[in-house]
Amino acid sequence: MSQARIWTGSATFTSGSSTPFGIYDGNSAFQSDAPKVASWCAKRLGYPIIDIELEGENFFAVFEEAVSEYSAQVNQFNIRNNLGSLEGQSTGSNYQGQSVQGSELNNVVTIAESYGNQANVGGRTDIKKGSIDVTTTSQVYDLQALWGDVSESEERIDVTKVFYETTPAISRFFDPYSVSGQGTLNLIDEFGFGSFSPAAQFILMPIYEDMLRIQQIEFNDQMRKSAHSFNIVNNKITILPKPTSDYKLWFEYQVVKERRENSTIITPNVVSDYSNVGYNFAEYSKINDVGKQWIRKYTLALAKEMLGAVREKYSTIPIPGSEVSLDGSALRAEAQTEKDNLIEQLRENLNEVSKKTRMENEASMVEQQQQIMNRVPIAIYVG
Repeated sequence: MSQARIWTGSATFTSGSSTPFGIYDGNSAFQSDAPKVASWCAKRLGYPIIDIELEGENFFAVFEEAVSEYSAQVNQFNIRNNLGSLEGQSTGSNYQGQSVQGSELNNVVTIAESYGNQANVGGRTDIKKGSIDVTTTSQVYDLQALWGDVSESEERIDVTKVFYETTPAISRFFDPYSVSGQGTLNLIDEFGFGSFSPAAQFILMPIYEDMLRIQQIEFNDQMRKSAHSFNIVNNKITILPKPTSDYKLWFEYQVVKERRENSTIITPNVVSDYSNVGYNFAEYSKINDVGKQWIRKYTLALAKEMLGAVREKYSTIPIPGSEVSLDGSALRAEAQTEKDNLIEQLRENLNEVSKKTRMENEASMVEQQQQIMNRVPIAIYVG
């Protein structure tokens, strides 16, 4: 078995060869800190009192990994925090170090448009018009068979409105005092009201009087007569009352396939999910001292884990007349605990500054300030 190499007390960082990936090799701050972090980790592990079975490149590798882990944790938080605002943006953009201010209103509008389609008040799907011939011999008509299968290539249609109503009540509005005396109609025409209401004599009467008369006419049609109505189930419409003459019945509809397709927007080459949000590794020189301290501690935990793996391989070292057992397994267990604690601490700190938490804290502050203001005597005035 070969002899384990021992830390000599210092190491020289060489850009392009000292780290496995070279992610930060071009950063002067990383180049400067790498030997210092290696020396600090070695001393924290017991050097020079005890030998450390690691070399400079081992420390540089775990230092690079620690910076990448810190960057990955921060980027994961930013992706979760900003995904709604960044969705639909270009995948070629790098949002690292940039402030993302926005809302998820676009997603809300898209959902609202789908409801608008269903409610027949908007959306992305065309509202089409169709008609069928109504005869005196039938009250029931299959709009799908008569129109959908013929005009929409057998695609399912969804009828949104049927133009089948009784004669408007205003056309049967009767006012026995209308057009009597003092040229009232001429006066009404001068005001431009002549074509709006036959109740010309009482132009100063409240509008609810007209509304009550119209409602009375409509109730009379519904209660005392067989008012025009219809019932539609599964695109089969029943005309009420039974037609007494032949005519065309018009209706509005949407094609179900078109509505379903238009309600789902698919855009290529844009941010769509967690996997393609453009957050690159952080620039080491722009990481603040709080982050760098976390990186140093995580580097030490990684170095301790690596040293434990080495010592487990060389579990015993022969000495004159005896042998020494190394603490490899204990080091690895201790390192894993430290790594887990550091990750948990970082995630908790990030969650404390999330947009949701900040909004909740600000709302709480406003409420507390309002409670304080409510206790201030109103009579006090400072001029």
